[in-house]
Amino acid sequence: MASGVTVHDEVIKVFNDMKVRKYSSPEEVKKRKKAVLFCLSDDKKQIIVEDAREILVGDIGESVQDPYASFVKLLPLTDCRYALYDATYETKESKKEDLVFIFWAPDVASLKSKMIYASSKDAIKKKFTGIKHEWQVNGLEEIQDRITLAEKLGGNVVVSLEGISLQYDN
Repeated sequence: MASGVTVHDEVIKVFNDMKVRKYSSPEEVKKRKKAVLFCLSDDKKQIIVEDAREILVGDIGESVQDPYASFVKLLPLTDCRYALYDATYETKESKKEDLVFIFWAPDVASLKSKMIYASSKDAIKKKFTGIKHEWQVNGLEEIQDRITLAEKLGGNVVVSLEGISLQYDN
């Protein structure tokens, strides 16, 4: 069921900037978004970029030591969001980077919020062409363990995420 919610142009611009990795100078790379949250506007008619809810590549090693843990901390505990996370990971064969579209719908969010975000998800997904990984998360216990994201990215062939080695329980 569609909600009639539209996607603001800035959301599409952010997605395209994250998707395309053609940056020439180190300064441009630092301004690149590693993670960003999207929310509904106050009138619930548009999906917008949420103010001050992002991690820039230039923050890593400066104000952000672990980008994945910092991203998880950006998520509101009691409300829904959409997010893009630019995951850097290694398999046994190679290093990779992939964008992950995340639908954050914590169990404790209001039913109204979960319904409007769920019914508006297709509007934003249609604008995010070429996304290989989509993840619906319903609580912190699901998202805090980076192995869960690694499994979404490539199963147990992923050996590290954001430079941190993963230990699988066999």
